[in-house]
Amino acid sequence: MNLIQIMSGSQPPPRRVVPTAALTILVSACSALPTAAQVRWGDEILRQPRQWYASTEARTAADSVIQYQSPEGGWLKNADLLTPPSTPGALGRPTIDNGATTMPMRFLALVADATGDAKYRKAFERGMDYLFAAQYPNGGWPQYFPLREGYYSRITYNDNAMVNVLKLLRDVSAGDAPYGFVDQARRDKAAAALERGIDVILRSQVKQDGQLTAWCTQHDEETLEPAWARSYEPPSLSGGESVGIVRFLMSIDEPAPEIVAAIEGAVRWLRSVAMSGVRVDRIRRPDGRVERVLVKDSAAPPLWARFYQLGTNRPLYLDCDSVYRYDFSEIGYERRSGYNYHGTWAAGLLNEDYPRWRARHGLQ
Repeated sequence: MNLIQIMSGSQPPPRRVVPTAALTILVSACSALPTAAQVRWGDEILRQPRQWYASTEARTAADSVIQYQSPEGGWLKNADLLTPPSTPGALGRPTIDNGATTMPMRFLALVADATGDAKYRKAFERGMDYLFAAQYPNGGWPQYFPLREGYYSRITYNDNAMVNVLKLLRDVSAGDAPYGFVDQARRDKAAAALERGIDVILRSQVKQDGQLTAWCTQHDEETLEPAWARSYEPPSLSGGESVGIVRFLMSIDEPAPEIVAAIEGAVRWLRSVAMSGVRVDRIRRPDGRVERVLVKDSAAPPLWARFYQLGTNRPLYLDCDSVYRYDFSEIGYERRSGYNYHGTWAAGLLNEDYPRWRARHGLQ
């Protein structure tokens, strides 16, 4: 009680004590909404609460992403788009590789939907127009557009590049949130591009002895034949990328008979080439290097090779010299330990996704 209160005879107002439980809830609520510093560029930026996309932090992030959009409408890869470019105009080559273009577009759609701000909608629409322009007449997408000489112009399934585009087009054409702001003309173009993309997937699926099998990481943009990518990525059948393609085909609500046949053929092939009795281990060498090796293990889950030789279905290993090898230990340390030649990619597809897909469509 201060001097004025004593002289006036007044009493100080009672102190209001916030209960501990209520304080905890208040702190939790305030900390639940991420800030720009907490949300990093990557898949997590597409998984935030809807209200975050209307926040100042999200708008700041979206403003940074827009600064990286190329004049053609696409984005570069392997950059932190939440950090504004230090050099104006240093935007890199636009591509669909490694989630480039499709991930920025999905993020901008979330912000445009939450804020109603026209600048985010327009940036998204420029991205749509970029994808339309990049598509080949046969339905495929190159890794880079504008086109670059070499493997960059091949139809690219590598790292799910084309599948990411098709998923986005599927969602846009459906018109569901957060894509409700997209105009009908672009939705119709997305639906048409999606159909052409599905068609080229079906036509590029490799047949062996008359049986449908799988896909290469890249296909020739004219002949649709399996094609070379980098020096250690040969024309082959992929035990990795083929899984992403099959999952996409399974997402089609009313699959035509040829889509069902493509899925069934790929599943049969994936089952037939599973590697059993081995696992990938990491060994520390005396010089401190950690390298990957294949070791025998009867209890190991099935593995799939990234590359299988066309015709023989043998796991295939190449170093930067492009020489075919069939023994993982024969390639050099840098590629053996810096590239995923094996994975359990098809396990979830075969054990869970495929049985559910058959049940959903009443397939016996």
